[in-house]
Amino acid sequence: MIELLASALVLASMYGLVAVGISLTWSSVGMLNLAQGFVFTAGGYVAYLFAQYMAKNFSIRDGLILSLGVVVLGMLGSAVAGLLVGGLAFLPLHDRINFPVRGLIATLAISIIGTQIFMVIFGPQSKPLPQIFGIKRLKFGEFSIAYGQIGTIVVATIVLLLVTLWMRNSRRGLQMRAMMMNPLGANMVGVSVRTTGMIALALSGALSGLASVLLGQIFFVSPTSGVQPLIVGLIISLAGGLGSMPGTVAAAVLLGLVEAVTARYAEQSLVPFAQFALVIAILTFRPRGLGGVLEDVRE
Repeated sequence: MIELLASALVLASMYGLVAVGISLTWSSVGMLNLAQGFVFTAGGYVAYLFAQYMAKNFSIRDGLILSLGVVVLGMLGSAVAGLLVGGLAFLPLHDRINFPVRGLIATLAISIIGTQIFMVIFGPQSKPLPQIFGIKRLKFGEFSIAYGQIGTIVVATIVLLLVTLWMRNSRRGLQMRAMMMNPLGANMVGVSVRTTGMIALALSGALSGLASVLLGQIFFVSPTSGVQPLIVGLIISLAGGLGSMPGTVAAAVLLGLVEAVTARYAEQSLVPFAQFALVIAILTFRPRGLGGVLEDVRE
């Protein structure tokens, strides 16, 4: 039971980071970022290149310095990729008519092109990331939990708490919340849509970069490694309610639990069906998701 719960929380942590990023982008700038998978993969490859550089030039293949560098540069790489998406899909289009549709198409194009670029540069083979939390296990009687699982849960939880505190207490965070509640009103009182949007995309990218590094501990990094997190992130964002961080986190935990239980007691191939069934059930009784109130506010 402990191992099942740990697996569910690990999945919720990784997918939840991506989903929160998607939700923040949508709620603050009104753009559904389908290039989030590209951003996710970019962070994984930056972390991989750093690990290879440290191993080749300094013979460092583990330790605190390598672990911190992999995490920080993975987040930084994805943040830069998020800014690139913003420069290509947000800044030129945000003041045009039908921006949500235009942005959707533009980010989809970026995702497809980015995947092909990664394929050309790195090839189709998966690239390993170092075990930043080690390979030991913590035992509880008959059960045991890997240090990697504990580290993933703790790091993701701390980062999400820091993001929440930043949005509640910092000036930029308050501006982003104002954009989420009333974009027109925020613009009228001097909040820059362009600056706030780019900050949201960079923050969203950094969260995806962290998720990429954490997920890379299990599934490695490949040109298409961002596809599954993007799909699950979109599902979680819809189930939690676009624009609601508490709802997104709650939905991430529920879908992580469903995936862990289905994979353990049924078959891995049934996981998507179980997840979509849960989302359909949630949206049937709560059309705006578990915590979604954004549409009411915007209307």
